[in-house]
Amino acid sequence: MREIFRAYRKFFVIIGLMSLLIIILFYNALKPQKTLKIYSPSDVNPELVDSLVEHIKINHKIADWSFTNQNEKIVTHQDYEGKIYVADFFFTTCPTICPIMTDNMVWLQEKIKEYPEVMLLSHTVTPDIDTPEVLKKYALEKGVDDSKWNLVTGDKKDIYYIARQSYLAVKTGSLKELYDMVHTENFILVDKERRIRGFYDGTKMEDMERLLEDIKFLIIND
Repeated sequence: MREIFRAYRKFFVIIGLMSLLIIILFYNALKPQKTLKIYSPSDVNPELVDSLVEHIKINHKIADWSFTNQNEKIVTHQDYEGKIYVADFFFTTCPTICPIMTDNMVWLQEKIKEYPEVMLLSHTVTPDIDTPEVLKKYALEKGVDDSKWNLVTGDKKDIYYIARQSYLAVKTGSLKELYDMVHTENFILVDKERRIRGFYDGTKMEDMERLLEDIKFLIIND
């Protein structure tokens, strides 16, 4: 028996390796491949979408924008050209979800510091209060890295429109509250082509972990 095994040892090794290779190939073929959806207004809760764009089903992209950041510098969509970024809406005096969202964005800032193609963008929903000076103070308190993360303010109407027409992320209660936005906990993942690729609850660490994994996926696959 041993003599037979010795005689056919190479054969058995080859068969074993081929079997292992076949198993691996079948596993990879049957394993679901990760994908990230490209979101359009028709995919999102109508409460978060301006009626002017709610019919759009494909080719939705973040519109051109221009705001002022915490360093009193004008920041535009061109500064984020070719970047993957995470956007949100907040205000510095928020006592409820904003502190949690900001802490989680700080966590994300640390995780993406080695990825030059990834940035962060936070819009205040109370620009009358959150001047660049106020945003700078807030940024220093929270440890914001100016090279990675812009806190921006600007005209209230411009912020409102980009929130609802582009980012699909902010609610209003009625027409009377048109420019009194009720911000949400949403973090929005935007790819290099300015398309929305995901929504995440910025108050939940499990969503932050998922967001980080999706960012890494876009880095490799976009």
